[in-house]
Amino acid sequence: MTQAETPEISGLDLTDTEYTVEQSLVRNKYKAMNSAGELVLKGKQGLFKAREEFPFVDADGNDVFTVKASGIIDIAGDYSLIDSQTGDEVAILDNDLSFFQDVWRIRDPDDRSVIADIESRGALVTLARHRLPFGEWIPHKYEISDSGGNHVGSIDGQFSARDRYDISIDDASSVPKEVVLAAAMVIDAIQGN
Repeated sequence: MTQAETPEISGLDLTDTEYTVEQSLVRNKYKAMNSAGELVLKGKQGLFKAREEFPFVDADGNDVFTVKASGIIDIAGDYSLIDSQTGDEVAILDNDLSFFQDVWRIRDPDDRSVIADIESRGALVTLARHRLPFGEWIPHKYEISDSGGNHVGSIDGQFSARDRYDISIDDASSVPKEVVLAAAMVIDAIQGN
């Protein structure tokens, strides 16, 4: 599947290849900036919802998409990315829960084929993050690859008081940038990073 075949999100145009995602200090609220430091996307985890829900808005505060869990308290399940203007499901994020490696897949909503994998780098680091006291302070690093296993980009956690990720998308020909940015925020919130 190519990005042209993936439904586009109405009202959101991400043209940069470098982004930074920051979490607020108080709760699971996130903002994404492009390489010039301009706000391009904000998202937050919905409070008091039976199912996890993450609404996202553009820099002007317009609703652009929502990520919703398919089930109640769905730590290792599916999350649908839904265009706010059309109501169309754009992609599915699914998590293969493991103590040794965090693996998230971006899937086509129609045939569930894999568009991309987002995998943590290093079983020892992942294990340390899950098991050691204060392991959550170890920055996460993820590799993004397309369905053929080819490098697409990376998500690199930074050591800071609030979670901060630098996202590089080297080849977005087959992986939508919107989904990668949403995935970085949702992964951080769901896994309590």
